[in-house]
Amino acid sequence: MRTLTYFVAVSIDGYACGPDGSYDFYEAPRPDGDLGDNGRFHVEEYPELLPTAARVHLGLDVPDKHFDTMLQGRGSYQVALDQGITSPYDHMRQYVFSRSLPIDIDPNVTIVAGDPLETVRELKREDGPLGICVVGGPRIAGTLLPEIDELMIKRYPVVAGHGRPLFEGAAFDPARFARVESHTFEGGADYTLFRRLTPEAP
Repeated sequence: MRTLTYFVAVSIDGYACGPDGSYDFYEAPRPDGDLGDNGRFHVEEYPELLPTAARVHLGLDVPDKHFDTMLQGRGSYQVALDQGITSPYDHMRQYVFSRSLPIDIDPNVTIVAGDPLETVRELKREDGPLGICVVGGPRIAGTLLPEIDELMIKRYPVVAGHGRPLFEGAAFDPARFARVESHTFEGGADYTLFRRLTPEAP
């Protein structure tokens, strides 16, 4: 059984993005080429979560470490489409949940118009050493919450004031997660991995 990890940035007050879906307020602009220590951690530890264009720009040619399958909602995928990119993570299997996109938008992207939960359950039943990742997308994360096994929360020292929550539209159904590891960076951001506890766990 493979695991599903939700990899998402969040403000101090718990918003995944602004009301309009924007997320460029998390970090102050850096000089060209300066990734910062959290950016370097991302490159070294989660290279597969860099879009293919960014990997090419950085000259990064390394195997996937944690995930081989990328899930996105229409909103997250639209960011790539707005740049004329139809296969943003060309080095991974890609699934986009949308009822409006054409199914043949790109040969390397599977458009899923049906039940996202059933699709994820099928993917999790596959054999394989690497997991599945869902990025951004508060709405699709809210839908997939019952199947999310891990959370990688990238918390930034920013108060958004208003925006979209981490799990938009999710039902009230408290689930316990345990902190697995955490990394704090010079700019005040911290990345923390949480893992869902089974019902019988203390």
